[in-house]
Amino acid sequence: MSAPTTGAARGSRSPGGATGSVTAASGDPLAEAVELTRRLKLPHIRRHLLELVPTARAQRWDHAELVRVLLAEEAAGRDATNLRTRRARAGFPAGKTLHDWDPSASCIPRPIQDALTSLEWVGRRENVCICGPSGTGKSHFCEALGQAAVEAGMTVAWFTIEDLGALVRRHRADDSITRALARLIRTDLIIIDDIGLLPVSPDAAEGFYRLVDAAYERRSLAVSSNLHPSGFDEIMPKTLATATVDRLLHHAHIVVTEGDSYRLAQATSGKGVTALT
Repeated sequence: MSAPTTGAARGSRSPGGATGSVTAASGDPLAEAVELTRRLKLPHIRRHLLELVPTARAQRWDHAELVRVLLAEEAAGRDATNLRTRRARAGFPAGKTLHDWDPSASCIPRPIQDALTSLEWVGRRENVCICGPSGTGKSHFCEALGQAAVEAGMTVAWFTIEDLGALVRRHRADDSITRALARLIRTDLIIIDDIGLLPVSPDAAEGFYRLVDAAYERRSLAVSSNLHPSGFDEIMPKTLATATVDRLLHHAHIVVTEGDSYRLAQATSGKGVTALT
């Protein structure tokens, strides 16, 4: 694949026939190509350029094939970078994914699991409420759904209910909570984990209501709780709980888990730790 010597290489032509500003390489074409990838911010092409050009020359690739492979490497690299960025911004707590999830061990009916993992409900801007005893897989399944959404190209944000309280306190001084929530609900899926384990502070109750209200019919929420949403008035003011649950459940799938704690079962069977020798 020697450097072209045609007029097209010496100068590109515009649709009207005028010579453009692209000229033949004045030195090493490959070195100049590398420098151009720096200017154009094409790091993944740059990473593969020095390897692929000799391969293309040795195997007599068509020029278009070399361009295609380089662009494919850039696209794949950007996709991988974007995935890492979305995953980091989501703030997942434990890295649990559907690969770690055992559908047969869950009390959630398999058809419901399959329907939720399809993520079609996110596209319809519906909510999911998973409630039940501690240790029955609620947080794991919520995080696995969030990870699947990230892998599907969506944006996700993970919160505990007290994180929402901190958000309210942080923006109360300059009354910017409305703007903060407007930015937040640009996210495709917002997950609020472990509601009901502890008493809910007034700020957290306010933050939860504000988020549910802002996301109503605009974005999808996934909520995990030890309490059924109908019992949220046990942990937050009744009027606020009623208004929150009314909006949360209007377009929601309610999934109730039951049974003994997986963690406790593993601990009592000796599977929670590596055996000592």
